[in-house]
Amino acid sequence: MSARKVPEAYITGVGQSEVGVKLTRHPLLLTVDAVREALDEAGLSIAQIDGVSTYPGRVAAMPGFSPVGADELVDALGIRASWYAGGGEITSQLGAVTAAVGAIRSGQARHVICFRTVYEAAAMARPDEYPMQRRDRSEGNSQWFSPFNALSAVTWTAQYAMRHVKKYGLTREQLGQIALTDRAHAALNPRALVREPLSMDEYLSARMISSPLCLYDCDRFTDASTVLIVSAGDALDEVRCTPIRIEAMAGSVERLSWDQAEWMACYATGRDLWKRTDYKPSDVDTAQLYDGFSFQALAWIESLGFCEVGEGGKFIEGGQRIALDGELPLNTFGGQIGAGRLHGFGFAHEAVTQLRGSAGARQVRGEPKVAVAASGGGPLATALLLVRD
Repeated sequence: MSARKVPEAYITGVGQSEVGVKLTRHPLLLTVDAVREALDEAGLSIAQIDGVSTYPGRVAAMPGFSPVGADELVDALGIRASWYAGGGEITSQLGAVTAAVGAIRSGQARHVICFRTVYEAAAMARPDEYPMQRRDRSEGNSQWFSPFNALSAVTWTAQYAMRHVKKYGLTREQLGQIALTDRAHAALNPRALVREPLSMDEYLSARMISSPLCLYDCDRFTDASTVLIVSAGDALDEVRCTPIRIEAMAGSVERLSWDQAEWMACYATGRDLWKRTDYKPSDVDTAQLYDGFSFQALAWIESLGFCEVGEGGKFIEGGQRIALDGELPLNTFGGQIGAGRLHGFGFAHEAVTQLRGSAGARQVRGEPKVAVAASGGGPLATALLLVRD
């Protein structure tokens, strides 16, 4: 008996809803908007979709953080799903894409809608409609944070950033290049949340949030939905867009409590990614790297081998290397700091857009063929290596 050939997996359609703050359109409708755009681009109908994948599934305790689950989308669109999943216990947001690839390769699905919908700004503005659950005790992962009033991930990330300051000499001027670059690229993105440029003087004079991270090192709550359709290689005759092959994937988890972890999970993930491909860091034409806080993008630059560990500050110093016309164009859509907190999925969306040459004013020069997209900061990390054949 001959072995079944495992199909390649491709990202075909990509879509995005309106991106804004305190939107009134229901989050499920924002999700449907993004799905429709992705289907239209791919040339697929909803009848051809047989899988759905999302991160982290619907979270009742935090309705703004994750207001729509996979089951709700299946029901709303009448999807006949042979496989679907939604959960937070995976290797970060783009882990929903790696799960979809597994379903494709195992023959459980042919076209999978992967989505991430956020509604945090609207939920905070309308707490009566989107109430967060309140706890009267500290338990689970919160026991490591709340007794110390370390309630935000900026505080947790700042510890890793401060080590780079103390051990490797990272300066605020170096770190600021992530925020300045994000904002410069966001100005070229008509969907970006913040399109005003940022100067180094403005960055350095901003109020500190958790040293060495200031206000402009942080992304901001956003309302939006982003969709990626993952399709089987033997189903590409059904699509009309340029398919982008998922060449390699990697992910890791380390101490969700953030307690005593020596390195963020991206460092192990970056090493593993290159073990699963013949491509090298020098082959990458653009990098779309998670920047919920600016230091996370710097850590991804190091962990993916674009420079040595500890050399990230020097690599981005002056901003030339990571500019649109630099050797490693970074977060060309504005990242989360400029384009809005799309929570991981925006990086893969932009990588596909760049590889298709359809990014407009922010398009990387030449004909980019290889891109890396990464999500996660701290104990969770996922990286995708995407290729236009």
